[in-house]
Amino acid sequence: MIVEIHPVIPQERLISKVVDCLRNDGIIIFPTDTCYGIGCSIFSKKAVGRIYQVKGFDKKKQLSIVCADIADISRYAVISDLAYRNMKRLLPGPYTWVLPATKLVPKKLHSNRKEVGIRIPDNKICMELVRALGHPLLSAGAGDQTRGLPGTVAGDLDELYGEVVNMVVDGGVLQDTYSTVLKVDDNRVEVVRQGLGKVDFL
Repeated sequence: MIVEIHPVIPQERLISKVVDCLRNDGIIIFPTDTCYGIGCSIFSKKAVGRIYQVKGFDKKKQLSIVCADIADISRYAVISDLAYRNMKRLLPGPYTWVLPATKLVPKKLHSNRKEVGIRIPDNKICMELVRALGHPLLSAGAGDQTRGLPGTVAGDLDELYGEVVNMVVDGGVLQDTYSTVLKVDDNRVEVVRQGLGKVDFL
């Protein structure tokens, strides 16, 4: 099912419709500030398991979560002073921050090192969904490079995933790119993957 939501002024009734789906173990395709993501509530074991299965991910693969704001991030990750300074400056934006996970993160979603990847995309639809849900979304890239599908057009993703996801949120044509992945500790920033976000730190 495709749900078209206005990218600048998301309709509240449609946001509520998608959130109801998420609260009932649903899986959605949703827009970010890079490409479309495939996601679910981080607290739905059933939906998380389905995403790993649908994407063919190894059980050990670490996926990121989408938070509403930095205060929300602090509930799920330990933020160093260095990370906080740069998050304040760069978020929302196309970055994934790899940080030490707190106990609120389900075990399946953090690495053996107890780290978690966290995003705050600069996309109004995505942010409204997370705020209305009241907790983070699990997020993985929805594109399928093996089929030459970059994850930029909702209709293409509906054809690919229509049988296995509950909703495809159409927020317009997006970019064929990924977020920049950064691992931050007390005094060092490591660029794990260079993506759309510029590496510019204080």
